[in-house]
Amino acid sequence: MLILAMTAVTRGQPAESMYLNQPRPGLVAQVFAPDKVSLKGQYEYGSVFSNDGKEFYYAVIVNKKPQIRLSTLKNGKWTEPAVILASDRYEYNDPFLSPDGTKLFFISDRSLDGQGDKKDFDIWYIDRRKDGWSEPVNAGRAINSDKNEYYMSFTADGTMYYSSNGATKPPNEQNYDIYASRFSSGGFQRSQKLGSSINSEQYEADVFVSPDEKYLIFCGERSDGFGKGDLFISFKDEKGAWQKAKNMGKEINTDQYEFCPFVSSDGKYLFFSRSGDIYWVSADIINTLR
Repeated sequence: MLILAMTAVTRGQPAESMYLNQPRPGLVAQVFAPDKVSLKGQYEYGSVFSNDGKEFYYAVIVNKKPQIRLSTLKNGKWTEPAVILASDRYEYNDPFLSPDGTKLFFISDRSLDGQGDKKDFDIWYIDRRKDGWSEPVNAGRAINSDKNEYYMSFTADGTMYYSSNGATKPPNEQNYDIYASRFSSGGFQRSQKLGSSINSEQYEADVFVSPDEKYLIFCGERSDGFGKGDLFISFKDEKGAWQKAKNMGKEINTDQYEFCPFVSSDGKYLFFSRSGDIYWVSADIINTLR
């Protein structure tokens, strides 16, 4: 069974009442919304706010199947999180809105027709309509391969950044790399793999790119990290080239697994996931790493 629920269109700048009315964090990462989202005994990850701050999407694992939930700001109050994408057969996670808020992208192992056996993970999206969401649409061969594609984000002009192990061969299938695909003429163009300042022979995935394409944050599994997976950051230099990625440090990374980064559209807060909870921290920490 596929669940699809509808929400209001996102437009404008973040509202004053965004962030589910939670106390704002400083330079020390805090669990986000422990009373509403990051609940004990529940595994949550992969969160994103709409540009106007009135919608909050995230993934939750239920009966070993990730599903996507949504809390919406209505009449000054946040609704209880509701399931908008779920299945007893397929997984749905890594939600991310298109720059204009009209599409919700995500990853899933669903079959192309939504009826058959599960397959590798592809990037999909649903379109916002007046009467609800469309059925899931596969993002196409310019993005998806015969292996896995994970976690996408977008620049302001619609360029998609994402990760894939599509170019690897056994036994190196965990060697995920980060790619970018420009959007033009109504579709995504052939993807380009980022260079060695970002990618390595190890795991790079879960990439967030700033809307102005000036920095990106990603999860890396590297031997010189703090734990199982750390967040790394790269900035563009004056010539527009990505600088060598650096570990974001002990203020963010622990001996646990840090992944799924997202920076709010007002540039104030960095969200990420760790050990089954969603965390947030002041985005001022990004400036300390430049």
